[in-house]
This record gives sequence, C-alpha cells and structure tokens, in this order.
Amino acid sequence: MSLTTRAAVVESGGAPFTLSDVELDEPGPHEAVVRMVATGLCHTDLGVAGGGLPFPLPGVLGHEGAGVVETVGSAVTGVAPGDHVVLSFTSCGDCRNCRGGHPAYCAGWLPLNLIGGRRADGTSTISRDGEPLGGHFFGQSSFAERALVDERSLVKVDPEVPLESIAPLGCGVQTGVGAVWNVLKPVTGSTIVVLGAGAVGLSAVMAAALTPATNIVAVDRVGERLSLAKELGATHTVHAGEADLGEALAEITGGQGADGIVETTGNVAVLRQGVDALAARGTLVIVGAPAFGTEVALDVNGMLGGKQVVGLTLGDAETQTFIPALVRLVKEGRLPLHRLISTYPFADIDQAVRDMGAGKAIKPVLTF
Repeated sequence: MSLTTRAAVVESGGAPFTLSDVELDEPGPHEAVVRMVATGLCHTDLGVAGGGLPFPLPGVLGHEGAGVVETVGSAVTGVAPGDHVVLSFTSCGDCRNCRGGHPAYCAGWLPLNLIGGRRADGTSTISRDGEPLGGHFFGQSSFAERALVDERSLVKVDPEVPLESIAPLGCGVQTGVGAVWNVLKPVTGSTIVVLGAGAVGLSAVMAAALTPATNIVAVDRVGERLSLAKELGATHTVHAGEADLGEALAEITGGQGADGIVETTGNVAVLRQGVDALAARGTLVIVGAPAFGTEVALDVNGMLGGKQVVGLTLGDAETQTFIPALVRLVKEGRLPLHRLISTYPFADIDQAVRDMGAGKAIKPVLTF
C-alpha cells in the first residue's frame, strides 16, 4: 500500500518549494521508509530547483537526510525499524567502481542520483493525485516528512548523536572532508588551500586541521566566514577581494606554492588562479560544479612541473565506513559541524533558501 506524506515540491524550474501531500510507493525489496528528523539544504538542490539540470519536475528533492527507519523491504539486511540513519547517495553496487570501493563513481551515478527521477527500472517512487513526480533524488528525496529510500543510500549511525547535527554528512561535509583525506592526503609540512569558505570549504578546513598539514589557508570574500575558518583550524586566511591570491600564497609558502588546493566555488576564473598557485607536484581538487559544458583554459607548460587537477564527486567516499567515522568525530567534538548549521522548521524551507542565497546561513538544516 502507498503512504501519504507531506513534501516540499518544486513545480517547475525556478518555482519556489510548495508543501503538498504526496504518495510514496510501497517499498521494494531493497528499499526502506524513513521518518525524517532533519535534512540539509545544499546548493545542488537549489541548482536543480532552478532548472539547471534535467531532473523531471514537478518533483521532490533533498539529499542530506537523517531519520529513523520505519519499515524495510524484504531483502534489506543492513538496517531495521528503529535504527537511526544518515542518508547519502545511491549506487548500483555491481559495476567496477562500486565493487572497488568507489561508489561515487558508479557507472550509473547520474541517472540513479541526479537526473533520472526514477528507480533504475524506470518506476516512480513518488506520485501526487495519481500522477508520477520526479523522485528518487540521490536515492532518497528527503524534502518530505517520510522518504522512500534506496538501501544503498542508508547508513546506520550511532543513536546517541542528534540527527539534526549530522544530516549534512550525507553530501556536503563528506565532500569537503573526502577532498582532503581521500585525495590530497597531506603530510607534515604541507600547505593546503581551500578556495571558498562555504559548507564544503569549511568542512575541508576542519578535515585539514585533523592532518599533519602545517599551513591551512582559507580564501573567501566574506570576512565573517574567514574568521570562522580561523576558529575551525585555518592557520591563514586570504580575503579574495583585497589581496591577489598568487601573491598571498607565495608569501605564506615562501614562494613554493600550495601542495594541495580544494576548489569549491565553481568559478572557473578562481579555478585557474588555483592551478597557477600550485607548487611543483601539487594537486588541485575540483569540487565546485559550474553549469554543464563549462570549460577552463590552463597553461600547459605550467602543468609540466607535475601539477595535477583532479575532479571529485562526494569525496570519493565509501559511505558505510566513512560516514560513521565522521559521526564519531562529531560526537567527540573533533569535527565541530554545529558551527556551520542553522536550523529551520520544514515549513520554512523557502526562508532557508533565501538565507542560504544571501549568505546568512552556511548550512541550513530543516527539522521535522
């Protein structure tokens, strides 16, 4: 039997979120119904809601959910009713990258998570008045009081940790942390630079502070965010509106350049500046995503010093091990994620969107 729940529906590209009653399909063998407790709001949600990606609308978005399992499908073994879960992206589980521990690079990642709006078999998970809606967003569509969640999106977590404090782990936080831990892997003496001090960038700063990196540099145009970055572990800050990035990094590093850079802004001009500021054998990780088809020019000869530019999806994380580790760090106070979070009642989702767009909220979390 289907289940009626309240959801925030985007009717068309550029339209606001509107609360509406929708019907969830009956859970399949590898699905579960989760009562949402909290869900983060991410720039990816806003990009899709704005019509920037070919996700089928009307639809239900949301991909940083956290809640309590209510029912499970017949083949679900990893969680049971009553378990606390963080929801993350889904994947097929069978392709080479999934089997190799890199599900963020699943062969079916785009249709399963970002643009498909349906299960892999083409069936709909959400409908309204008998008409299918776009759903299955990151295997969850968590902008709803209850979500029908793909088994591979479910991560069981410590029930002693408040769910509203860890909902963002499913996307933004694990992306920033994974950029540092899984790609850059700083060693003693390293200089790590984070371009953009939003939720992903500040997560990268916190992650770098838990490594042997000697210099951790946060770059942004908002002074308040740079101050927060210092409190979260940055050893240096650069105000992009007041200083030349290359000159500032040259001064900080004694002319050597940065060993690792995390680019979170999605601005290709900033990306190019970052590549130019790399040290020999340095690596820049592309996290920020501009519009599809965007290109950037690089100085080819400048790359010959062993520089690398690496694209990244969701921190290249294996969620079943990575997210519980982050939960433990939050619980122990070593990953002070609460410093980024502003909470809003679910009904105030449009206010959360406005505050995020205006820079008033770093990581809005909707609560139910």
